[in-house]
Amino acid sequence: MTDVKSTGRPRGFAAMSPELRRSIAAKGGASVAPERRTFSKDSNLARAAGQKGGRSRGDKSRG
Repeated sequence: MTDVKSTGRPRGFAAMSPELRRSIAAKGGASVAPERRTFSKDSNLARAAGQKGGRSRGDKSRG
């Protein structure tokens, strides 16, 4: 869904070319130093964090 206000024109990322959006997205993890990327070093930690997030989301959707 694009973000269109009363002007009828796309705003923000929706107004950017696909190439520009791709180049911005590619920079996502580049600012984090490799030694600070803990999930890439410890898959059990990543798994636990994902499960914790899933439980948290599940609890919210039941309310």
